[in-house]
Amino acid sequence: MAKREVVWTDSSQIQLHKILTYFTDRNRSNHYSKKLYKAFKNQLAKAAINPEIGIKTKVQNIRGLIIRDYILFYELSENKLMVLKVWDSRQNPDILSIRR
Repeated sequence: MAKREVVWTDSSQIQLHKILTYFTDRNRSNHYSKKLYKAFKNQLAKAAINPEIGIKTKVQNIRGLIIRDYILFYELSENKLMVLKVWDSRQNPDILSIRR
């Protein structure tokens, strides 16, 4: 399979930034934030090559990667893997909505 380009939506970039900023502020260090971001990037790179590794959702062509306490929801197209949402799985799942 061909590797897809990983693209972050504006909203997923904002969610990512909030999460990384939170841990940097809380820990007074960016060490954990860097580690978490690296885990996200590594798993997305794997999913770009083999997109079936993500869990299926009820929405067609949207899957989720479980990384620590987070789920990165992504949509597949022929040449792109678009990150739609960075979801903290400790939240109430009833408020989860995935927008394209």
